This record gives sequence, C-alpha cells and structure tokens, in this order.
Amino acid sequence: MTDIGKFRAVDTKDLREFAYGGDSKHLEADLTNLRRQGLIAEREIPHQETAPRQLVALTKQGHRLLIATKSAPKDQALYHGFTKPREAHHDADLYRLYQRGLEKIARERGTNIRVILDSELKKNLYRDLARAEQRGSPGDAKSEIAERHGLRVVRGKIPVPDLRIEYETPDHEHTRVDLELATEHYRFRNLVQKVRAGFSIYARAQDASNLRRVLDQHELTAEILSL
Repeated sequence: MTDIGKFRAVDTKDLREFAYGGDSKHLEADLTNLRRQGLIAEREIPHQETAPRQLVALTKQGHRLLIATKSAPKDQALYHGFTKPREAHHDADLYRLYQRGLEKIARERGTNIRVILDSELKKNLYRDLARAEQRGSPGDAKSEIAERHGLRVVRGKIPVPDLRIEYETPDHEHTRVDLELATEHYRFRNLVQKVRAGFSIYARAQDASNLRRVLDQHELTAEILSL
C-alpha cells in the first residue's frame, strides 16, 4: 500500500515483478483483501500504444489508514485517487523508473529512502519563486532558489526531474538521485535541458536508440539508459 501511495498509481504487473517477485497468487490475494476493505481501487486504463493497463491506486480510506498507522515517514508525500488516463500511465511508469534508481542506491547501501514526484518538487519550487517575485527580485534569486532545491538553472529555466529519490549513505550523508523518463515525443530542446540539468535519463527500450541517435546528431554526449 505504501508503494502505491507514493506513486499515485502503479501497474499491477510491476507490483508482481518488483514487490512480489513474480508471485501472482500472493499479489492477487493481497489486492482482493485490500479491495474488499475499500483501501484500493483498480482500473483498466486504455493506452494509445499498448494494450490497456491494470492500474491500482489508494482510495481516501486507504490514504487515511497509511497516515493513521504512520506507515511512511512524516516527510513522505502520499497520494490517493486516479488522475487523467495519460497522467495515470506516467505515474505508473515512475514506479518502474524508481526500481532502476533503487539499483544504484542498493550498490551504495543507501537507507532512509524518500520518494519525491515532480509535482511536489514543482509545488515547492514555484512557491519560492513566487515569493521572490513578490519581493521584486525573481531574476537575482533564481539561481539561489534552484540551488536550495538541489536543481540548476539551464538557459534561464529550472528543469525539474520526473522523480527524485533522497537517501542516506552509510556515512550518514544525505544525498539524492534525479531521474527523468524520456519518450520518443520529447523535443530536442527539452531533452537537452534535462541532460544539462544533470538528471539520469532513462527511456523504454523502443525509444532509447532513437533518443541516442538524436543526441549524437547534435554532438551532445549523454547516456540514455534503458528502462
């Protein structure tokens, strides 16, 4: 439930693969139990490029239960309910992206992991930018605000990653990894901004080769990792 709440929506296939080690029976038993208690909702959501996906999200009741039982750290945002179909697919893709980030964190023996979605980052970033504008110094403060949020100014803009994972190293250092899920529909300018912002760029296998080719054509060195 906690994983579902962190990402707004998760594909049941990904839950089976990553959270249940491929155990379909165990997953279905747990989903049935949670559904019966009114803690989760499931929807089959159409997809333009693939077959419909079975996604699961928390209900308000499920969200309240996680908060009441303190199942996640205080600073971990939790969500409930489905968004628009296109956004729901994006949210579900972030769970798989998260698993790739965990591989790096596991190698570094990281702990105290916190998930931050782009919506939370943007909310905090735009709040500080608005306050700076009210004070009459938005331009001068932009770099300082970006740095405060662990971001960079790229050609006058502050790119925000799809997903940030914060964690603690064995030396008790607080650090993070910023991940971006690029698609074939990305404009070159947007892709360049994300690369120059220092994000780790991932793409689905069918998109990765095309994106690498675009970067090569513009003589821009960046690694596009397969999701």
